[in-house]
Amino acid sequence: MLFAVVVEASSQVGATRSRKAKTAALAAVLAEAGPDEVRPVTAWLAGDMLQGRTGIGWRTLSGLSVEPAVEPSLSVVDVDAALDRLAALAGSGAGVGARRTAELEALLGAATADEGRFLVRLLGGELRQGALEGLMLEAVASAADVPGDAVRRAFMLSGRLPETATVALTGDDPVAELGAIGLEVMRPLRPMLASPGDSLEAALAELGAPDGDPGVVVEHKLDGARIQVHRSGDEVRVWSRTLHEITSSVPEIVALVSELPVETVVLDGETLAVAEDGRPRPFQESMKGLGNGAMRPWFFDCLHRDGTDLVDEPLETRRRELAEVVGDRLIPGVVRPTPEQAADAVAEALAAGQEGSMVKALDSTYTAGRRGRSWQKVKPAHTLDLVVLACEWGSGRRRGWLSNIHLGARGADGEFVMIGKTFKGMTDETLRWQTETFPQYETHRDSYTVYLRPEIVVEIELDGVQTSTRYPGGVALRFARVVRYRDDKPAAEADTLETVKGLRPM
Repeated sequence: MLFAVVVEASSQVGATRSRKAKTAALAAVLAEAGPDEVRPVTAWLAGDMLQGRTGIGWRTLSGLSVEPAVEPSLSVVDVDAALDRLAALAGSGAGVGARRTAELEALLGAATADEGRFLVRLLGGELRQGALEGLMLEAVASAADVPGDAVRRAFMLSGRLPETATVALTGDDPVAELGAIGLEVMRPLRPMLASPGDSLEAALAELGAPDGDPGVVVEHKLDGARIQVHRSGDEVRVWSRTLHEITSSVPEIVALVSELPVETVVLDGETLAVAEDGRPRPFQESMKGLGNGAMRPWFFDCLHRDGTDLVDEPLETRRRELAEVVGDRLIPGVVRPTPEQAADAVAEALAAGQEGSMVKALDSTYTAGRRGRSWQKVKPAHTLDLVVLACEWGSGRRRGWLSNIHLGARGADGEFVMIGKTFKGMTDETLRWQTETFPQYETHRDSYTVYLRPEIVVEIELDGVQTSTRYPGGVALRFARVVRYRDDKPAAEADTLETVKGLRPM
């Protein structure tokens, strides 16, 4: 396959807001890809590279001046091999830099102008075209003509989109082969996420059993860092919410899990920094605490225990297994509470300094992402995880600082839609961090505003949402204020426009 086919598909995806049209364009190029082309093509169309970071920054890319090719000749295999060579040229030094520049010039010199622009954006981490994971999974299912649920489950268990696409598109019996992908200890799986709950009462009513059985557990919602921990014999490994391995940064968690009464286990949980009185420290301190031995873990799910996979078991079973494994490291909660007991549990969580509570259906299985509402987070005030689209320069006391942020939610087509602005809740430290950090994500600017790649997630507290024509999303946020920046959360997990609109008064 010519690389130009991939570039054209990317252009089509970026030119439309229709989710159906995006999926069709992606599916068409995936269906055309050969067995050795599916992995790189899938990664590129999702804005990633199989090689991960290559160490090539914008200073290197912007300093290149290469005459583009007139006609397309690069193949997918050619480009993937060139990226392999670039990734192998790690490190610094004049010799390495010269070889890297020569390799880049050779690649871009063989590329047409359109192909070169795509490559520069891909290498620079700026290839954001709405082809998020959910959209790519739909395209894979369409191209392979297999059920979407089979693709999503295989992706959850493998944690790898290109590999999932390869099985679906090249297998002799793709449905069976996708179904054969199971949980592997020491291979992280995609985490299950919670949806915002309207209130404790609403969550209890929605998730409770029809026969009057409460059917839920109400747990503390910790303001910490999500962790996934795997153990096999004497080996323990730990991954973050985004599946980046952090084992070396959390020796205290490794030591704790090494002593648990199991041979193999996969745990889902949260770790946070605590003060001398045992109360949790702010989220940013938990993130900074990774690596200083000051973290304290709690676990809320058990996905595997001693040779038995539990992802398809109801939460009630998983939680029972979890309690037997982790003992007092089980996250505090109350099972099948009365409304009064549930309210007491929420009050207890808040009194302990936690950010709220989780209400979970006891009959729910473990499903990656935020599919359905079987886990709901209940907080004293509404909070949303949104993406920073731009930031305006401040005035008065804030002159010289990047201050007023433009907020975006994920639209149905995967693009981010602006729904408001805020400069409230920002400390001097926040302003300093924004001013230092945001230019690293800059796409362009004018005299008032710096526009950013939609990658930075911020947690926003608000009093409500109202219909408005002021912003493209058709809604506006009431009294929005910054709570924290979510270093642990990718933009693909930001709240959707549909979720935001759901907070409007009926």
